[in-house]
Amino acid sequence: MKSLKPIQMFAKIGKIVSLVIHIVCMVGGIGCIVGIVALAVIPDGFKLGGVTIRGFINNYDNLSIGACYTAMAIGAVVCICEAILAKIAHLYFKHELDAGTPFTFDGAKELLRLGICTVAISVGASILAAITYAVMSSLFSGVNELHFEFGTSIGVGLMFIVMSFFCKYGAEIREQSEKGETGHENTGA
Repeated sequence: MKSLKPIQMFAKIGKIVSLVIHIVCMVGGIGCIVGIVALAVIPDGFKLGGVTIRGFINNYDNLSIGACYTAMAIGAVVCICEAILAKIAHLYFKHELDAGTPFTFDGAKELLRLGICTVAISVGASILAAITYAVMSSLFSGVNELHFEFGTSIGVGLMFIVMSFFCKYGAEIREQSEKGETGHENTGA
């Protein structure tokens, strides 16, 4: 089973990368929320070397406080959505490594779930970000246009869905092969 080795290596890499992404997105989301609260609670902002953070924001490329609030709010939404998705991916890779192969019925079902969640969370994050932008731009003036895309995430989700059918087919072949080796036939559904 030489071809299983690289699959398992990629699963190990996927498990590690998805865990790192989960942690980074959680830190980013929490950082955005803390930034919103800090900017709201401390009216003059923090003072660094005689310059307040609020003054630095106002002087930086005509950036408004409203634009900062909007960017942090959208950043929090996107980071939290991506953290959830990364955790689901991490669990898939963990379970796949525990099973020792992607060709199990449970693994195929979980990969299908990961694909559906990737598409749904990407679309949901996009909608939530657009709603957040609409609300924030109605509350604050000087909010820049919103530009981001989740098309790649949707494509990856669709790829996971297609791959889940390959994994299910592999699980069926594996099951038939095991039946042939033991000489027993399972008559149950």
